Amino acid sequence: MSTRFLRHFFEPRTIAVIGASERAYSIGGMVIRNLREGGFTGSLWAVNPKGYDDVFDEPCITDVDRLPEVPDLAVICTPVEAVPALIERLGRFGVKAALVLSGGAHLDDAHDESGSIRSRMLRAARESGIRVLGPECMGVILPGRKLNISYASRPVKAGRVAYLGQSGMLGNAMIDWAAGRGIGFSHLVTVGDSVDVLLPDLMDYINQYAPTQAILLHLERILDAQHFMTALRDASRNRLVLAIKSGRTSESDISGLPPTPGIANRDRLFDAAFSRAGVVRVDDSDELFDALETLSRMKPLRGDRLAIVANGLGPAMLAIDKLISAGGRLARFTDATRDTLRDDLDMSKPGENPVDLGGNATPERFVEALELVAADPGVDAVLVVHAPTRLAPSKSTAQAIIAARKRFRRNLLTSWMGLEEALSARYECNLAGIPTYLSPEKAVKAFMHMVDYQRVQALLQETPPSLPFATTADIRARCRQLIDGVRSAGRETLCHSETAQVLEAYGIRVAPRHYLQAPEEAWAAAADFAGPKALKVVHEGNCRPFRYRQHPHKLSAGLLQDLATPEQVAEGVQRLGDKVRERFPAFKIHEYCLQPMQRGKHSMQLCAGITRDPVFGPVIVFGIGGYKVNILADRQVALPPLNMTLADDMVGRTHAARLIREHSSDPARDLERLCKLLVTLSQMASDLVELRGLELNPLLLNRDGLIAVDFAMDLGTPARFAIMPYPEELREWVTLKNGWEVEVRPIRAEDAPLLTRFHEQLSEESIRFRYFHNKADLTQRDLSILSHINYDRQMAFIAEHPREDGSKEMLGVVRVWNDPDNIRTEFSIIIRDDLQGLGIGSLLMNKMIRYCRHVGTLEMIGKVMVDNHPMRALMKRLGFKLSYNMEEQVVDAVLRLNEPESDWQRHRLESRPD
Repeated sequence: MSTRFLRHFFEPRTIAVIGASERAYSIGGMVIRNLREGGFTGSLWAVNPKGYDDVFDEPCITDVDRLPEVPDLAVICTPVEAVPALIERLGRFGVKAALVLSGGAHLDDAHDESGSIRSRMLRAARESGIRVLGPECMGVILPGRKLNISYASRPVKAGRVAYLGQSGMLGNAMIDWAAGRGIGFSHLVTVGDSVDVLLPDLMDYINQYAPTQAILLHLERILDAQHFMTALRDASRNRLVLAIKSGRTSESDISGLPPTPGIANRDRLFDAAFSRAGVVRVDDSDELFDALETLSRMKPLRGDRLAIVANGLGPAMLAIDKLISAGGRLARFTDATRDTLRDDLDMSKPGENPVDLGGNATPERFVEALELVAADPGVDAVLVVHAPTRLAPSKSTAQAIIAARKRFRRNLLTSWMGLEEALSARYECNLAGIPTYLSPEKAVKAFMHMVDYQRVQALLQETPPSLPFATTADIRARCRQLIDGVRSAGRETLCHSETAQVLEAYGIRVAPRHYLQAPEEAWAAAADFAGPKALKVVHEGNCRPFRYRQHPHKLSAGLLQDLATPEQVAEGVQRLGDKVRERFPAFKIHEYCLQPMQRGKHSMQLCAGITRDPVFGPVIVFGIGGYKVNILADRQVALPPLNMTLADDMVGRTHAARLIREHSSDPARDLERLCKLLVTLSQMASDLVELRGLELNPLLLNRDGLIAVDFAMDLGTPARFAIMPYPEELREWVTLKNGWEVEVRPIRAEDAPLLTRFHEQLSEESIRFRYFHNKADLTQRDLSILSHINYDRQMAFIAEHPREDGSKEMLGVVRVWNDPDNIRTEFSIIIRDDLQGLGIGSLLMNKMIRYCRHVGTLEMIGKVMVDNHPMRALMKRLGFKLSYNMEEQVVDAVLRLNEPESDWQRHRLESRPD
C-alpha cells in the first residue's frame, strides 16, 4: 500500500503491450491504436508469440525477454490464467509496473495447491517488486499528457477532474457521459479487481503530484479502511471530492462480509465515512455530474436559503417540494424586497418566494427580478426555472441573464425546461459557466449537494470545544485488568456486573442494582429497594450486545417485572433459573440482577453503544432505544474518535433529537448530555482495543440525566480503527531546568484555543522563522490544519504547563508531515520567546526523532532560515547535516533515521519521488 513505482503508470516513456494483435476483438490491438491516436510519442512494442512483424505499424516481439530494453510499463492483455507467471517474468526482467486488462470469472477459484489466480498474481508481484494495476481494469487515461492506455471506445477531453473507479465498464460509460456534458478529465483510471494498486494509492499519488481541481470516486468495496480514510481526508482538504458507491443494498453487495452487529444496513457506514472525510456522496451517475457542475462552478455558500424565480408557479412548486423534502430552506425576503416585488413583478404570490413572473415575462423582466432577489440579504442562492414561451424564448432569456450576471450578488442556478428550444439555453449557460439542469428537481438536488459540501467541510475544519471526559492511566489499568480476568476465564463476554464496573469507571451512570446467586439472597437484596422491582437472569446467551438481530423472540425470556415482595423475588430467581436450565441447558448462569423499576420522570428510552465492522473497525451507534423498537429504530453511526462537535452532528440526525427539541424542558442540556456520553464511548473504544461490542439499551434520559438500565459487552481481537485514535501512550511528564513540571503529549483538535493563545505570545521574528513570513493571526482553517491531524501520517507534540489557577499554557510545539510512503518527514518547531534556554527545543525534537524512528520513517528534513542561528545550532547538536540551499536561500537540515530496506526506498532517498 504505497505510491511506489506509480509514476510508471502515469509517465511511461516506453510501453510493451503483451497479447496485442490486429484481430477485430483484440484488446491489445485497441490499446495500441488508442495510444497512437491519443498522441503517445514514446517507444511502443507489441508482444505476441505468433511472430507478427508488426501490429498496427508498431514492431512486434515474440517474447518479453527479447524486448530491446526494459519498458517502463507492461500492458497485459493475455488470458488471465497465464498472468501470474507473466508478472513473475516481467519482474525478473526489471519491469516496475504492469497494467492487467485481462479478466475472468474464476479469479478466486483454487485449482491446485498453488492457490487462486488472484493470490498467485499478488504473490508474484510481491516477490518481484513489480506494481500491478488490475486485473479487469479499463486502463489509464491522461488526456493532458496525450496518454490513453485503455480499450476505451472514444477519445477523452482534457480537464482538471480525476475519475478513479473500480469498474471498467462504468469507466467506459463515464467517458461517454462526460463527452455529452463537455466535461474533461486530468486522470481516468479504473482499478477493476486490482490485487495490488488500490484506490487509496491512486488518491495519494494524485494528491501529491497532480494539479487536479476535483476527484470523482466510484467505489464497490474497501479493503483497508484506515488507508482509505487517511488518503480520502488528505485529498478532500486540498480539492473537491465526490463519491458514488454501488452495492448499497444487501442484494447488490459483492463484498461477502458478515453483517455488522446493531447496524441493519452497512451502507450507513459509508455515509458516516464520507461525511467524516469532507466528501460529498451522490446516489447515481447523473447526479454525480450535476454535483460536479454545481460545486466546481459555484462560489462558497453563506447558508442554505434558496430563492426561486420562474415564469410559472407550477414548475416553481416542484422545486420547492424537492427543496423541503431534501432538508433545504426557502429564503424569506426582506420587507423592501417584498414591496418591490408586489408592485409590478410577482404574479401568483406577490412578494413571496417563489417569484412567479408569469408566462409573458420578457428576458428584461427576468433580469430585473433576479437583480432584486439576488441582492436580498436573506438569500444565499437563486434558482431560475424557465419554460419557453413566445414572448420569452429560452435562448434569449439565457443570453440576457448571462449578459447581466455580474450584477447578481448570489450564486445562480438555472433550469431550462423542455428539450428542443431549451437545449440552446443550456448550451449558452454551459459556455458561460453557469450551472444548468434539465429539471427544477435536479437543480435543487445539486444545490443541496453544495449545502452538504459546506456542512461536511465545516465539520472537517471545525475546532471542537474541550473534551468533557479524559481517562486516566488508573481507569485504563483497572478496566484492562478486569478484561484480562475475563479472558483468563475463557470468556468472550462480560457478565452484567462486570460491564457495570467498566461503565462506572468511565463515569457512565448505571441504575441501582443488586446481584444474586441464589433465591435465599433475595430478602437482603429486595430490602434495599422500595417499590416494584425487575429481575433479570444473566447467562451466556444474553451477555452479547445487539443479539436481538438474531433472536428477537428471546428478549423477554429472562426478565420479570413488577416484583413487589422478597418472596416474589426469591420465587423469580428460582423460576428464571429453572427456565434457563430447561430451555438452554448449555448456557451457564452467571448471576441474577435485581433493579428498581425505572418508571416516571417522563423518561425517553435510547440506545447507544459500540459495535465492530469487519472493514471500518469500531463504530459508535446511537438512536431510539427499547427492545420493542430496536428493529425499526433510526440508528445513526459515526467513526471514532469523536469530539463534541462530531457527536452533536451525529445526535442531531436522529429522531431522538427531534423529540428532545420538541418535548424537553431544557433541550440544550439534554443534547449536551448525549454528546458527552458518545464522546465517552468513543474514548472507551480507543482505550479498550479488545472491546468488540457494547450496548446500552435501554438508556434512559430524563430530568435527572442519563442512566443505563441494561447493557452488554463482548470482546474480540484488538481493533484496527478506520481513523487512528488519539495516541494516549505517547504522553509523558518531564521537569524543565527551571523546575516546571511539563507534559509533552500529542496535539488534539480541542487544542485550538491553546494554539491561538500560544501564537499571540510569539514575536514577529519567531513567527517569521516558523512560517517564513509574518503571520499576524491564525485563521479557522489554519487552526484546523494545525490541531486536527491524521496521526498515521502526521504528528505534533506540544509541551504544556499547568498554571496555578488550573488553566494550561503551551510552551512549544514540534510537528512532522510524512509522505504517504513514510520515506521522508518534514519537521517544524517553534518555542515561546520568553522560554528560550530551558531545553524545550531539545526536549521536543528528541521526542519527535524517537517517535519517527519507531514508526520506521527513513529521513527527517527541515528548512531553517539563514539568520535563525539558535535553530541551526540545535540542529547541529542533534546530528542533522546542514547545507545551504541557494535556490530557496535557506539552510536544509537532514537527519537519517533508519536505513532503507529496498532498492526503491534507496532510490526515493537519492532522487525525486518514483
